[in-house]
Amino acid sequence: MRSAVSAQLAPLNSNMDLNGFSGDKAESRLYVGNLDLRITEATLIKMFSPYGKIISEDFLWHTRGPRRGEPRGFAFIQFSSKEEAKLAKEKMHGRLACGRPLVVRISSDRSLEEAAAQSSSRTAASAPRKPGLPSQPTGQTNKSAKIAAIKNKLRALEEETTSVKKQKLASDSITSK
Repeated sequence: MRSAVSAQLAPLNSNMDLNGFSGDKAESRLYVGNLDLRITEATLIKMFSPYGKIISEDFLWHTRGPRRGEPRGFAFIQFSSKEEAKLAKEKMHGRLACGRPLVVRISSDRSLEEAAAQSSSRTAASAPRKPGLPSQPTGQTNKSAKIAAIKNKLRALEEETTSVKKQKLASDSITSK
């Protein structure tokens, strides 16, 4: 599959860095998001190739965890010019692919920083705060809350066991008299 995809891509330009774009080429790199898991690299290239010469594409996959080897739902496509990238963005943004509207943006450093800032502020704002818990990332808060719940349950079980033992000792002492 990889060789078929690579054969459809134009050769990399020698003035590009490891990410596939140079300073001038940053505006010709597109972020494509909200991809359905059924969309393959080849399908993505076929969808975007009518709008210009594709230099490279980066289709991202989960690399660990239970979803290892599954698509992450977004990719990057590098066009040969920023005009081609803008045309592809205009034509493809919002277009339905497998029932999902595509999110297509120019992937410049500035827009990536803004997107990261927006997503982190949304996460912080939308995370419900529990009284008495310190301010922590959502995953850590959930972990801390689970640990606290388990400790409380153990304490309750210990108290219950202790009271049952006391009752049994009291009833044994009454019956032995």
